[in-house]
Amino acid sequence: EVQLVESGGGLVQAGGSLRLSCAASGFTFDAYAIGWFRQAPGKELEGVSCASNSDGSSYYADPVKGRFTISSDNAKNTVYLQMNSLKPEDTAVYYCAVRYHRSCPIIDINAIDYWGQGTQVTVSS
Repeated sequence: EVQLVESGGGLVQAGGSLRLSCAASGFTFDAYAIGWFRQAPGKELEGVSCASNSDGSSYYADPVKGRFTISSDNAKNTVYLQMNSLKPEDTAVYYCAVRYHRSCPIIDINAIDYWGQGTQVTVSS
């Protein structure tokens, strides 16, 4: 069974850090673009970051540049999103998603191959 499982969300004060994990089972990240998305209450889904094993491209949305870092541990088949200097506006449900053989950023969310279930990140002021 193919699964993406996120973890690492929680409640943190502004200025703090969290590291989200996205563990894959049933497939490997080879040749996939792995994206992190978020959705805040009442807002549209937003692409946050992406790393492509297909062509080596990467992407960070402007609001998170310099604060968030995407990385991977191939041995664990896990992708991480290190989030530093968190702000209340970073509060959202964060999802990881993959699309086969694509560059970053992942534009067409309707063509995503797999989604994780999401993890809540809440940043208090």
